[in-house]
Amino acid sequence: MKVSLFSHPKSDQPFAALLLVLTATFALAFQDSLVKLMSSDTSFWQFQTLRSFSNLSFVIILATVSGGISLLVPQNWKAVFLRSVFLLVCMFFFFAGAPFLTVAQMAAGLYTYPLFVSLLAGPVLGEKVGIWRYGALALGAMGSSLVLSPWSNGFSTVQLLPIIAGFFYAANILTIRKACRNESPLALAFAAGLGFLIVGIIGITVLTIYPLSSNIRDAMPFVAIGWPELTLIIVGFAILSSVLNLTGNICISRAYQTADASWLAPMDYSYLIFAAIWSRVIFDRWPNEQALIGMAMIGLAGGVTAWRENVASK
Repeated sequence: MKVSLFSHPKSDQPFAALLLVLTATFALAFQDSLVKLMSSDTSFWQFQTLRSFSNLSFVIILATVSGGISLLVPQNWKAVFLRSVFLLVCMFFFFAGAPFLTVAQMAAGLYTYPLFVSLLAGPVLGEKVGIWRYGALALGAMGSSLVLSPWSNGFSTVQLLPIIAGFFYAANILTIRKACRNESPLALAFAAGLGFLIVGIIGITVLTIYPLSSNIRDAMPFVAIGWPELTLIIVGFAILSSVLNLTGNICISRAYQTADASWLAPMDYSYLIFAAIWSRVIFDRWPNEQALIGMAMIGLAGGVTAWRENVASK
C-alpha cells in the first residue's frame, strides 16, 4: 500500500496545497509554543534527543507503509546533509531564547527568513533582485524592529537569537531550492532527525562530562544543561512535539510540490497569526499593538516578495 502524500504528484492542486500550508503552520506554531512552555523542565539537548528518536521512528514507519525504506535514501546526500546542518543551527538559536522571549518575538524573528532569502537569492541562486524585493526587505526589517523594540530599555541581545535563526532557516530554504527539489520529504525528514539525534547525544555527553559554571547554567539553563531529570511529562511532550513537527514539515514539503510558491508563500505567514493565538491560549498573553503592527508588516513584506517571484517566473 502506498500513501499518496509521499508519491510523486501527478498535477498541481493549489487549494489542497493551501490547506496543507495552514495545517503545517498551525502545527508548528503549537509545537514552538509548547517548547517555550516546557523549557524550564527540560533542556535543548534532552528535548532534541527525545524528539529526534521519535521522529526517526515515525518516519521509518511512514516510509514502510508508503513504498519502502528506499524513500529515506537521499539522491544528493551532500546537499541533504548541508540542509540538515543549517536546520540544526537554526533550531539552536531559535529555541535558545525561548525561556526569555515572548511567542510573538520568537515568531517575528524567525519569519525574517524570507527577507534573507530575497537578499541571498542573487549571489546563491543567480536570481535578479529588484527594487520591489529590496523594498520588501526594508519593510520586513522595520516590522521586526517594531516587534523587538531595540530602542526600549528592556531590550536584550537575546532578542536577536530568532533573527539569527531566520538567517539559517533561509539558508535551509535556499539549499532545498538549489539542490534538494527532487528529494523525498521523508528523506529530508530522516536526515534532519538523524542529525538532531547525533547532536543531541553529543551535547548531553559533553555537558555531563564537562559541566558549565553555575552562572552560565543559571543564565541559559535550556542550552547549558545536558540531561535534567527525565519525567513522563517530558517524554509525552517530546512525542507530541514529534508528531507536530513531522506533520508541519511534511505538509509544507508536499504543499510546495503541488502548487506555485507564489500562491503559497503569503499563507506561510499564517504562522504569525497562529503564534499569536497560541500565545493567548497557553500563556494568556496577546502581542501588544506595536508588535501586531510589526507582524503585519513582516507578513506584507512576504506577500510582496511572493508577488514579485510570481511576476519574475512569468
